[in-house]
Amino acid sequence: MTDAAFIDLRPQARIVARLAADVPDDRLADPTPCPGYRVGGLLAHLAGLATAFRDAARKDLGPTTATAPDAGSVPGLPAEWREQLPRLLAEMAVAWRDPAAWTGMTRAGGVELPGGVAGAVATDELVIHGWDLARAAGLPYDPDPAALHASYAFLRASAEEDDAGRGGIFGPVVPVPDDAPLLDRAVGLSGRNPLWTPPPTP
Repeated sequence: MTDAAFIDLRPQARIVARLAADVPDDRLADPTPCPGYRVGGLLAHLAGLATAFRDAARKDLGPTTATAPDAGSVPGLPAEWREQLPRLLAEMAVAWRDPAAWTGMTRAGGVELPGGVAGAVATDELVIHGWDLARAAGLPYDPDPAALHASYAFLRASAEEDDAGRGGIFGPVVPVPDDAPLLDRAVGLSGRNPLWTPPPTP
């Protein structure tokens, strides 16, 4: 993993919050490109990671930063998620506005890591899970350019560090043409197929 320069997460957090607001209730059980998650589970995961990375930025280390991400351990989506998720995303983004968040050591997902690396992971989570959510719900997606570039750089460096040359941190890299849009290349590096579409309804 590589360190990352300071980036303002607020624009990307707002984009993800708007996507979540546009998800119809009848799509919560639909599959997503993110292995192991339905739409409702992905929204619950977003709420959990927003909390964890908010506290990681604040160096408020405790139960929220000690739990490794696991689709099987994500709590159910609370009834008030439409009010809760945008608030958590905003709090996370504001916490990373503090330059101190990007320095020193912190913890996220039960892993001790430098603040700059945690910030890079937080950025990548917002960009890639925003794509997951948009693609699953059939919504348009135009990520914040600064966040997208940071996510791509992080994923590319992670893949290059993998001994087998296939890896990355989310699974085997999906090959994407060099001249493909930057979002497609980032999605491929995250182990997802940029051409993913929801399976047909039986």
